[in-house]
Amino acid sequence: MPAAKTVSMLDLRAHAKQIVGQVRAGQALVLTYRGRPALRLEPIRLPTVEADDPFYRLTELAKRRGTSLTNRQIDDVVYGL
Repeated sequence: MPAAKTVSMLDLRAHAKQIVGQVRAGQALVLTYRGRPALRLEPIRLPTVEADDPFYRLTELAKRRGTSLTNRQIDDVVYGL
């Protein structure tokens, strides 16, 4: 496994905008403080919703003239809770 790319505090101070841009683009970095690894900078990966999530079938599950359901009732129907 290759060593992680590192960036020093000095570099971060001088080039914060570029470094943040690299991280946002997917590059994980190790920030060093006084020459020693201190923390990891990595992009936040937002959770993705699967295409087969039952939420996308709500219109199929809905009845045309039924009564309104609470959020809990909808969760029960969709996710079988």
